[in-house]
Amino acid sequence: MYLTGAGNAINPIERLWEYLKADLKWVSFKTLDQLQSRVDQLLSQLTPQVIASLTGYPFILNALSVIETI
Repeated sequence: MYLTGAGNAINPIERLWEYLKADLKWVSFKTLDQLQSRVDQLLSQLTPQVIASLTGYPFILNALSVIETI
């Protein structure tokens, strides 16, 4: 799927990054390793339900359901 510059607003990964950054934006990490550890921790806490709620735009889900029937 090709997304234009305005496509960031509908790109599912952008919503996931927004969710992750909300937990990071006011934290000051002294080292890159500390930041990486925190990001790893946040990623490990993501459940399929949370990911689906963040990335499951109806138009994407509809398109995927059509693909599955082909």
